Amino acid sequence: MNPNKPDDVHLHIDADGWCAQAQQLRSPNCDVRADGVAIDLLVIHNISLPPGQYGGPYIAQLFTNTLDCDAHPYFDQLRALRVSSHFVIRRDGSLQQFVSTLQRAWHAGVSQFGERQRCNDFSIGIELEGCDTEPFADAQYTRLCQLSRALQQAHPLLAVTGHEHIAPGRKTDPGACFDWLGYRTLWAADVPSSAHNALPPFVTVAQKTQP
Repeated sequence: MNPNKPDDVHLHIDADGWCAQAQQLRSPNCDVRADGVAIDLLVIHNISLPPGQYGGPYIAQLFTNTLDCDAHPYFDQLRALRVSSHFVIRRDGSLQQFVSTLQRAWHAGVSQFGERQRCNDFSIGIELEGCDTEPFADAQYTRLCQLSRALQQAHPLLAVTGHEHIAPGRKTDPGACFDWLGYRTLWAADVPSSAHNALPPFVTVAQKTQP
């Protein structure tokens, strides 16, 4: 990854939790967050459907419950699955949003961050189109950092972590090919050095989950 200054694109999360610059494809796979719960954790995932194949409509269809599970043999195991993420960043950097950040998207599953379980309750999920064994595209890191800064302005983010770190042994994404150092460097590129301490910490150590 080349941590160059990202393109001058300003993303904004509005008062309803939507990003106007994203393609909005609303998912039914979400519900209301509990009153008074701070939205303070950002969780990074990866996804590709079928695994290792990019560019098709299947991720959006999965998150909107419109996937034809007969279209590929792998999809048969997804028939009963009801999942969503708040955002998806495609290989070309294009951004899709499925759930308002004010709502609880069904992205983390059984999970724990520190002493807190049920990470869906207090987190925002971002899916990168990709897999554990292949580097992500520079355009994805650029968009991810733009989105991260927008989310930090809209919500009191205290930490950034991976799905593998809140569900160890069950999940492996975003995987060893995700460049955590490059992501943080690029995120900080447009932040004054005096404000670097305000960036949320990146927690990349597996969190203990309960049986």
